[in-house]
Amino acid sequence: MPTVTTENKTTTAKPVKTQALTAVKGMNDLLPPASAQWEWLEDKVRGLMARHAYRNLRTPIVEPTALFVRGLGEVTDIVEKEMYSFEDRLNGEQLTLRPEATAGVVRAVVEHNMLYDGGKRLYYMGPMFRHERPQRGRYRQFHQIGAEALGFPGAEVDAELILLAATLWQELGLQDVRLELNSLGQPNERAAHRAALIAHLEQHMDVLDEEAKRRLHSNPLRILDTKNPAMQAVVEAAPKLMDYLGEASLAHFNAVRAILDASGVTYRINPRLVRGMDYYNLTVFEFVTDRLGSQGTICGGGRYDYLIEQVGGKPAPAVGWALGVERVLELLKEQGTLPEATGPDVYAIVPDASALPVVFKTIQNLRARGISVQMHAGAGEGMGSMKSQFKKADGSGAQFGLIFGGDELARGEVTLKSLRDGAGAQEPVPLADVTVRVAEKLAQSTTQPQTLA
Repeated sequence: MPTVTTENKTTTAKPVKTQALTAVKGMNDLLPPASAQWEWLEDKVRGLMARHAYRNLRTPIVEPTALFVRGLGEVTDIVEKEMYSFEDRLNGEQLTLRPEATAGVVRAVVEHNMLYDGGKRLYYMGPMFRHERPQRGRYRQFHQIGAEALGFPGAEVDAELILLAATLWQELGLQDVRLELNSLGQPNERAAHRAALIAHLEQHMDVLDEEAKRRLHSNPLRILDTKNPAMQAVVEAAPKLMDYLGEASLAHFNAVRAILDASGVTYRINPRLVRGMDYYNLTVFEFVTDRLGSQGTICGGGRYDYLIEQVGGKPAPAVGWALGVERVLELLKEQGTLPEATGPDVYAIVPDASALPVVFKTIQNLRARGISVQMHAGAGEGMGSMKSQFKKADGSGAQFGLIFGGDELARGEVTLKSLRDGAGAQEPVPLADVTVRVAEKLAQSTTQPQTLA
């Protein structure tokens, strides 16, 4: 410890306390056991995507800022207020932490000429970043899972993606989720509707809030999505985009609806549904719930036939969706159906450290068989008392304890003890038979009784 000498005396300087660092506000750590619930959801998604022939694509978290300005639209909330953008100090590039993934997926598809041999079905998982006020189900670093089908113009692919999401809700056991559907038509149809919408809104300038007035001539369609109660009557009376759709756009929308009807998927046509990005055309949709307050959209998407060309590729159609992982898990938690994290299959109890060579050989054989094993680790000298080890074994959630006692090992055996049957039944097992016996016991513990019809 440093000392300080003065004219009359010598004192010992107090060490400066290091300030603890914490995570950035709105960017959260994901800790066990909650992380196991994320893994469960991700495993469900991977299995579902594989059955629908969607393949995984992973893009960088950082992209050129121009990608999002061009793709999302300069007057969207994301580009205007929410992006984490910065200049690379090494080369002056303007970069942005991705606020959504579709633009990056399209950039990758164009850059690597992925559509040269036909359409592609892709999916992704990962973190996104938006600078906004953190609230329930809405964070500055949040996570999305998305599916994109690029190079397919038909309404059947729109319906396929909607059914893909609906199937996921069924497999997750998600309740109280409804589908809202709309069509944004094509650019020329939106232009005609836009002119009529502006004319309507200009007649009610006294009712419009400042945000609506700012958007009136730059992005009037987004005004229809306002949550301002004072503007609801004006918005309800506004011209409906559906009334401006041509024959081809209506045929596309009706083809999507016919497939959903035949598949038993219920939905509500919401003429005010516009989504938050500029790149959408034709079909748009959202899966929403009333159980998460204002953050009611858990999944949304639609068709974006012009984005590939905007990013610099040859014109090609595309459609996709993204779900909010935090919101889906929050909804499962809200309804009480989020699965609890499971413990290991086996907890290895080691009374004496001299047994560790045998312990490691045995549990590695178990793990090679696909059996999960947690080994007790000593604290300080020795392995700890049997009582404390059994307490930790029980707390781990393991199905069975495997006891490597000195007397048992001298006989070439270990003790297999049930930790979940209430009786604590135990049996000696020869070391050579441990792997087979544990597998048998686990199979018995997971077998459910059959009910005859």
